[in-house]
Amino acid sequence: MGHWTAGQPSGNSWEKAPGDPVSEADLACDALLRERLSALLPQAAWLSEESAETPGRSDARFAWLIDPIDGTRDFVRGRPGWAVSVALAEQGVVQMGVLIAPARGERWWAARGGGAFRNGERLRVGAHATLAGARGPLDNLRGIDAPYTVVAKPNGIALRMAMVAANEADLVAGLRLSGEWDIAAAGLIAQEAGARVTDALGKPILYNKPDARVPGLLCGVPAVHEAALPRLRERALKLSAGE
Repeated sequence: MGHWTAGQPSGNSWEKAPGDPVSEADLACDALLRERLSALLPQAAWLSEESAETPGRSDARFAWLIDPIDGTRDFVRGRPGWAVSVALAEQGVVQMGVLIAPARGERWWAARGGGAFRNGERLRVGAHATLAGARGPLDNLRGIDAPYTVVAKPNGIALRMAMVAANEADLVAGLRLSGEWDIAAAGLIAQEAGARVTDALGKPILYNKPDARVPGLLCGVPAVHEAALPRLRERALKLSAGE
């Protein structure tokens, strides 16, 4: 990706669609990861935000789920709220997840059943039990009307979810569609640290589906997730009904 300096814009970038930036570094990182990971596990299919997927991807037992730079807006503006996200799914379930956040000097990883770690330190979610005062790294927890506490918000959704794993936040919630690549690695890291991760309707998230979109997200400390879900589900159902 070349040299990254905090506070300085990074490389050439453009918009794939209004409000959806991509940079040369996204594409270069994607190409490098595809080369290295495909050599590591040739039978795994490929699903990335920035390159063509493997034909017949959803029928494969294994699949790499990749966001070469999650939080591109922060990356191109010289801010540190971005990470490289790599996950490996087996038959719809993420078995391994890694986030690399060079600008923050952080490496996050988890293996199913093996716990979650940041820079070698094992992670555990907090014990906050109510929506009131729950820490959320968002400008606005849309759909959840509660006196929550706003904390620092990285642009990348993966790092926001990782904050829950590290007891730096209690809740991440949203109604917008996400790509599986956005949340696969961070979802496992959060779960292995004790968080609950579902879509906006409270359903478990399966990966490497033919349609790789996820309808909303709720990632939180178990008690906070339970308290938030009815409110978020109500908003999600109204949104799907066009209300």
